[in-house]
Amino acid sequence: MARPPLPIGTWGAIRTEKLGPNRYCARARYRDHDGKTRDVEATDTTGPAAIRALKIKLRDRVAPNDDEITRETHISTLAALWLEEIAAEERISPQSISRYEISVRVSIVPALGNLRIREANAGRLDKFLRKVAEDRPSAAKSAKVVLGQMFALAVRRGALTTNPIRDTGQLRKPRKKVVALEMEQLDDVRSAIRQWQQPTPSKSGPRPTSDLADIIDLLLATGARIGEILALRWEDLDLAVEHPVLTISGTIIYIKGKGFFRQEWTKTDAGYRSVVLPKFAVAMLMTRKLNAADNPNDAIFPSRRGTWLSPPNVRRQWRAARADTGLEWVTPHTFRKTVATLIDKEANTDSAAAQLGHKTKETTKKHYIVKPAIAPDSSNILEQLGGRPEPGDPEHRHQGQSRTA
Repeated sequence: MARPPLPIGTWGAIRTEKLGPNRYCARARYRDHDGKTRDVEATDTTGPAAIRALKIKLRDRVAPNDDEITRETHISTLAALWLEEIAAEERISPQSISRYEISVRVSIVPALGNLRIREANAGRLDKFLRKVAEDRPSAAKSAKVVLGQMFALAVRRGALTTNPIRDTGQLRKPRKKVVALEMEQLDDVRSAIRQWQQPTPSKSGPRPTSDLADIIDLLLATGARIGEILALRWEDLDLAVEHPVLTISGTIIYIKGKGFFRQEWTKTDAGYRSVVLPKFAVAMLMTRKLNAADNPNDAIFPSRRGTWLSPPNVRRQWRAARADTGLEWVTPHTFRKTVATLIDKEANTDSAAAQLGHKTKETTKKHYIVKPAIAPDSSNILEQLGGRPEPGDPEHRHQGQSRTA
């Protein structure tokens, strides 16, 4: 009767052999995960040491494959192979790949790049993610997404049997208070921009244009994202109708090796929308249209060279304008929150979500609207907990008079 085969992932009896002075070899038959049984051996200076080395080798063994990913592959190599794969598949947007590359380069490779895949256990990865999260919670979140997909590739290629990221703990989500601008603060914003635009002997370089003031006005008139505003073309604007409308249909993104360019769709499907413009924005755009020079992109806000103006450029200008004004906390996203908060107050959350281009109002309510929780008026019910007044108290005399009457 034939001997039954070894169970997959196990080995038979270990044999040792002396090869020479201070050199021993330990061997065993191992049934790989592909079902084939192979000889595995390890050497060391003594028999017991060779056996220990062999057991470690057997424990970490995976089925041989023709792929370039094994348990001995470095994390840095795995990251590069994963980035190559997702770029070739063309199922992930270029800007997402660019963000993944930044996470790999800045967070993952410096800390984990020299580790081998088999060394990246859940405990080690969990410690790494929590360390990053101490100072950069968003970077830790991105790194966890990237590592999860990297190790999923290692599992698919047979280098691992399970994905260690699945056993890491949840990252703390810091609570951020939603802050919007009050009307008086909007006056301070516009005053800061006017002051920044004034030419002074201390300023070098080209004189600031009206771009920053106009961009912020349009942010406040639409609630759009900064990339969506900078991607606007004159063809997206309809001033001929009774209530002028602006169609938001693209955004400015950055791709490594390509630079900034207009993506022909918005961040989400719900982001493609047309908004009715308030009068102050219509007046600004009409003035801008009269003074606009032609540019190859038909951009409403072109750079001085006629190219697309980049979001970092605008953010840099705004940081310069707000310096020493007490407005350091105000970002382009603050204007978006200001729009959402005002519309929610004067209309409703659904209208605010539609204006911002959100698919659901939950996102708008949670991250964009300043709205303190107001408990229902239960004061009459809670009055019962006040206790009975003592004799002689004004309230007691008043109750007695009421009963007499």
